[in-house]
Amino acid sequence: MSDLFVLVRDVPDFPKPGIVFKDLTPLFRDAESFRALIEALAQPYLDAKVDAVLGIEARGFILGAAVALRLGVGFVPARKPGKLPARTDREAYSLEYGHDALEVHVGSFSPGDRVLLVDDVIATGGTARAAIALARRQEAVVIGATFAVELDFLDGRERLPKDVPVNTLLHA
Repeated sequence: MSDLFVLVRDVPDFPKPGIVFKDLTPLFRDAESFRALIEALAQPYLDAKVDAVLGIEARGFILGAAVALRLGVGFVPARKPGKLPARTDREAYSLEYGHDALEVHVGSFSPGDRVLLVDDVIATGGTARAAIALARRQEAVVIGATFAVELDFLDGRERLPKDVPVNTLLHA
């Protein structure tokens, strides 16, 4: 798996000075590597009876939609405010470089839906925690969260609910 991550590019000082952004787009561009990444993200959940994948804007859309397709389930986007056309629910959160919010459509999940959260990177955990809160507000059961990269030094995993198992492929 570590072979894939030679394609992850570090972009210093993005989106602000002092942040080193983990850019997966070169990995996405390589079809064989992208396919292997999706398989690795989906594999632990093949028999987990997932009902929907929740992907976080924007790279979580790329990975989440592909994982949903691999699992044979639907995809729900968690978007930045004002991007979804129907009635939404919103959850604010903090990042390592500011504040933001996520929204999902009201009615995206049915009570008891088994949801898998997918995103490219877990840093401080704020974005993932907000997405989990949105799913739970609609009475979905978040059965896991899977990420391509975890920035271990930011301890994001520790900020997620303890009952949500976390799977990551690369620790940086």
